[in-house]
Amino acid sequence: MIEVKNVTKEFSQENIRAVNNVSFKIEKGQVGSIIGTSGCGKTTTLKMINRLIEPTSGSVIVNGQDSGTGSATQWRRKIGYVVQKAELLPHLTVSQNISLLSKILKRKKSFITKRVKELMDDTINMSYSKYSSRYPAQLSGGQQQRVGIARALMEDPPVMLMDEPFGALDPITKNTLHEEFIHLNKKLNKTILIVTHDVEEAFKLGDKVILMNKGNIIQTGTKEDFIKNPRNEFVTNFVKKKIE
Repeated sequence: MIEVKNVTKEFSQENIRAVNNVSFKIEKGQVGSIIGTSGCGKTTTLKMINRLIEPTSGSVIVNGQDSGTGSATQWRRKIGYVVQKAELLPHLTVSQNISLLSKILKRKKSFITKRVKELMDDTINMSYSKYSSRYPAQLSGGQQQRVGIARALMEDPPVMLMDEPFGALDPITKNTLHEEFIHLNKKLNKTILIVTHDVEEAFKLGDKVILMNKGNIIQTGTKEDFIKNPRNEFVTNFVKKKIE
């Protein structure tokens, strides 16, 4: 479960309030999608959950634990994080990229090999025997993104954060990964929060959609809520423009 309570982020040097008193909850097993205008605060919100950015005020609770307790590094190790273009390390093989965190945590070699093989063969549909020794440059964009997802799942975190995870892919590859993502989370039952600029993607993947503008949450709900019961003219225009 992810709960954001009255979170605000001010960047004092720029005199900007990027996120303003934001609150929402994503229940266990749900997929939440944050959408909004450019610069609306959606990525800043995601980064505060992962403590890449510390909030000015408010609190973030993940599975009953307050993000303010303990070190930021230890906090991030408990949360899967997937970014656009995967950002794989080019000098490491697929297997080495996936197992990076487990090696940092000094897991046994037998565990690492078994877990990587399981993720590749059973979760991301990339044969371990065929792809484990390849380097990122030898993979397509879609394959790189699959590896990025496997890396985020390596330590089996209950919560995953995804920042524009499919934004750099062509439409056909994106649609394929959407379907795989939906099927995957039915099996894994993770709590996931996705940031995306694509309204159709947000509606397709998200059980709960959060629309932001200028640091504020404007409306939260399902696709049906946004289309049939838009809160105001901004919501109507934003959704209509994006899905036409």
